[in-house]
Amino acid sequence: MADAPEPEEPPSNKTPPLFTVSDLPSATAAGRNLKEWLQEQFSDKPLEQEDLRLHNAAYVGDLDTLRNLLQEDSFRRRINEKSVWCCGCLPCTPLRIAATAGHAACVAFLISQGAKVDLVDVKGQTALYVAVVNGHLDCVRILLEAKADPNGSRHHRSTPLYHTARVGRLDLLQELIRFNADVDMDHQLGPRLLLSARTLNTLVVCPLYISSAYHHLPCFRLLLQAGAQPDFNYTGPVCQEALTRGLASCLLDAALRHGCGEDFIHLLLNHGANPHLVPWDGSALEAPNRREVDPEALKVFLEAKRCPRRLINVCRIRIRRTMGKSRLKQIPSLPLPQPIKNFLLHQT
Repeated sequence: MADAPEPEEPPSNKTPPLFTVSDLPSATAAGRNLKEWLQEQFSDKPLEQEDLRLHNAAYVGDLDTLRNLLQEDSFRRRINEKSVWCCGCLPCTPLRIAATAGHAACVAFLISQGAKVDLVDVKGQTALYVAVVNGHLDCVRILLEAKADPNGSRHHRSTPLYHTARVGRLDLLQELIRFNADVDMDHQLGPRLLLSARTLNTLVVCPLYISSAYHHLPCFRLLLQAGAQPDFNYTGPVCQEALTRGLASCLLDAALRHGCGEDFIHLLLNHGANPHLVPWDGSALEAPNRREVDPEALKVFLEAKRCPRRLINVCRIRIRRTMGKSRLKQIPSLPLPQPIKNFLLHQT
């Protein structure tokens, strides 16, 4: 599945300029003038006034140079300055550059010197998002501990957790969940009050869906344990009335159609997925451009439709839903026998 769509507007504290095709560099001059054009439109300083030593030091991970430069007031004032620089030709801050390159010590030092953790580049990406995308676990931990928003920026059409679920990085997913990232929905993929005719209202906005589509079972399990909704559409739990009108689908349907194995189906059912939301008996499972349905998964699903849940599982589902996903982390501290806590946490 392709990456989430790019943001529709460059984030800024001021109203962003509007561009037409005529504003862009010509085809023959684009390579030569792209940096100058980006500098003019998005950077905080004119090109001729730039001193790139701070950004260069962040790129190569030169902590000593960062320390020396930031002893000077002129550089301390520029710690959050966006410069058009060789890092993908994006106007970005030293912190964004260090997080992209994975220089954890530089990331920590820049934050200690006043670097703002949630500033965005022209694509709406935060330092945390680029650290996640590049797989830098140490940088992710440092940024989260510095109170970076675990859900990224509303200016970007993806979140750190959504990307992590898509690529299957369980270690990154654990850190994001530990710092209360939303496990249910990528809000950045929702409808915008902008001049856009397209509204995304499918399961694609759901991290649980994307982890099943790529068959990342450990991530799928962790999301459910953290309270992700097992019955989900764009607006939340699947509505039976909307389903019959063809306005929604559900994760159980998607997992079967993507050829997920029986472990995926067991997990969904154990966490409360309703098999009766999938209105077919197996004969209509095959569809164009879909993987073949796993026969063992299909068997588990059909058995669940025929047989009621065990009472003990119904109780667990009801307790967890009553607590809500924000309070599931408190289960280990409850004055209960350890086997009961393990049962509620789906760790048995």
